[in-house]
Amino acid sequence: MKKIKLKKKNIIILIAIAVVLIVGVLMLIGFLGNKDDKVILNKDNNSKVEDEQKEIKIVDLNSDSRPYAVMINNISTARSLQSGLQDAYIIYEFIVEGGLTRYMALFLDQETERIGSIRSSRHYFLDYALENDAIYVHHGQSPQAHSDFSKLGIDRIEVTDNKTGWRDKTLNVSSEHTLFTSIEKLEKGIGKKRTERKKDLLLNYNVDELDLSKLEKAEVANNVSIKYSSSVTSSYEYDADNKVYKRFINKKEHKDYVTKEQYTFKNIITYKVDNSNIAGDTAGRQNLNNIGSGEGYFISNGYAVPITWEKKSRDAQTVYKYLNGEEIVVNDGNTFIQVQPEGQTLTIS
Repeated sequence: MKKIKLKKKNIIILIAIAVVLIVGVLMLIGFLGNKDDKVILNKDNNSKVEDEQKEIKIVDLNSDSRPYAVMINNISTARSLQSGLQDAYIIYEFIVEGGLTRYMALFLDQETERIGSIRSSRHYFLDYALENDAIYVHHGQSPQAHSDFSKLGIDRIEVTDNKTGWRDKTLNVSSEHTLFTSIEKLEKGIGKKRTERKKDLLLNYNVDELDLSKLEKAEVANNVSIKYSSSVTSSYEYDADNKVYKRFINKKEHKDYVTKEQYTFKNIITYKVDNSNIAGDTAGRQNLNNIGSGEGYFISNGYAVPITWEKKSRDAQTVYKYLNGEEIVVNDGNTFIQVQPEGQTLTIS
């Protein structure tokens, strides 16, 4: 009997050892089999890190701050003094009286220390401050803009040379071209104005580089020339290495006064709008037929694609769409919106 019991005990021990060995082998197989899973997990983790690194840089999509829409002097005398424009996420250019143009530069969550020089308002610029729910920044105004301030409920800061700005008296130009501001100065002029933005950002941004060459009627856009008048032609040259457009005015490099660097832009939107002299205005100020719809181009990364635009009212956001009817998406970067007078020459090559 004892021998039989011993055999049974040995059998049980052997079975236990076998079970342990089998479990060990299975665990080893599982470990080896899970190596790929661990790689996949690491890839997923890396993807999350990459996604975090790929967050939109031109603006904070989680921010509800209102931008500042700053009127910028673009008369030839003051052009070389322009400062801070590289920090703007959107800049508009419009025709004004005398064949000149003026810019409106939008700054969002920036700390720019010198912006300008600052110039006076024109009434149609207000439409674009409204579409961005921006705090409008200017010095002086046309009679038409003055009338519209209260009519349209414009939140604005009129820059002066004390609290909200300063005169750079070292410049060898007329005093009217010497007024500058900074984000810090503008913050002192906000007072009780609303600081939270109620509208979405005007444009949709894409974190990955867009390939416009695959879109309908895409064409190469290494050089872009946008004529406003006999006095002003804005143009761009594509820098393929850095994937940006270098900006020129009248064939001269458009440079920042402080950094001495040429301004560059990631995206260009250009379209034409009728303009005309305001009846009875002896200064030759303009009206802009900007409420309506039309065609234009979106240009980025060396290609241009035809688009449509529509603005339903003065405070409505301009909607830009591809020819298939989908709203355009722009590359992560700053955008120059060129609203060109009808009848002037646009060349893309």
